[in-house]
Formats: sequence, structure tokens, C-alpha cells
Amino acid sequence: MAATDPVVLASTSPRRSELLELAGIRFRVAPADIPEEPMPGEEAVEHALRLAEEKARAAAEREADGQFFIGADTIVVLDGRIMGKPTDQNDAVRMLTELSGKGHEVVTAYAVLDKQSNVCIKRAVRTQVVFKQLSEQEISDYVKTGCPMDKAGAYAIQGGAAHFVREIHGSYTNVVGLPTCELVETLHTIGAWPKEEQH
Repeated sequence: MAATDPVVLASTSPRRSELLELAGIRFRVAPADIPEEPMPGEEAVEHALRLAEEKARAAAEREADGQFFIGADTIVVLDGRIMGKPTDQNDAVRMLTELSGKGHEVVTAYAVLDKQSNVCIKRAVRTQVVFKQLSEQEISDYVKTGCPMDKAGAYAIQGGAAHFVREIHGSYTNVVGLPTCELVETLHTIGAWPKEEQH
């Protein structure tokens, strides 16, 4: 990936990089490190949209090269509450216990910023996910793998928690961390990936 690639992903998530690669998008990674705590009274979707734009703008300010900057943020919402990344193993156990046997919502917001024009297109995509009833042993074994520790809601659908999911309604890639169908449409709209360059 050359430094002249016009699309820049403001995330170190290997899952997001893999999704962009699968879509055939040329890009490079320039992570943005910003505080992710919700603001007082901030709704879940507002929170995710704000962070997505802040990440895109933070990367654009720091990087000399690149025109289109993609920021993204994924959150898990249970009964209206934002479930962030667990603080430790006990917190991961608590989160998975709360999700056990219930439906929840995964929201991924993304922002595509055109640095040249300062146009920023933002969108939040929602997917409904239903977990089966989890045993204490299943939760304990999964937490011990370390996989939940950097994941919103303490799980990764594409990893060791795949068999926790009984139902999914909506975009699968959204749950992984980047709603690829919607993002590609936005890249076309903003001119980052012209249709004639599709393969």
C-alpha cells in the first residue's frame, strides 16, 4: 500500500482492513487515537457517529498524504445501554452474562471525510443480534482466550463467539466492524472510488 493511496483507514482493526481488502479498495492505515467515552446525555447512535467523524478528522489532520479518510466506531447496545470494551476479565464475564439469551443491537457508524473539500458523509448502520443461552463454562472458556478484551460487548462474531449467535437480522459485516455495502456506496458518492474502477 503506497503512501499516495487516496483512501486512508483511521483504524488499526485487522477486521476492518480485511473487509476493505475483500471489497477491492486500495487503502492504507493511519490510526487515530481519541477518547471514546460517551458524553453526558449522548444517545448510542449519536455517540458512534461523533467518534467516527472525530477519528477521520484526527487522522486527516496528522497525515500529509491522502484525500479520503474513513473513521469508524462499533458499539453494542443492550436495553438502550452502550456496552463498550471490557475493562478486565470480570467485566467481560459480566457483559457476556448480560447478553446471554437476549437480543441486542450492534451499531457501526462510519464517516468518510474528503480532506480537500472538507465534505464529510456519515452513516450509522444497525444490526440485531440474538445470543443463545450461554453456560458459565462457555463464558469462562471464551474470556480466557483473551479475544473479548478489545471488543465492544466483549465478543467477536467472526471469532470464538460465532457459535453464541442464534439469529442475526441485518448486515453481518456491520457486526464485524464495517458495513461494507453501505461504505462502498458512500465511497462512490463522495468520489473516492469511481464506479468505472470497480473490478
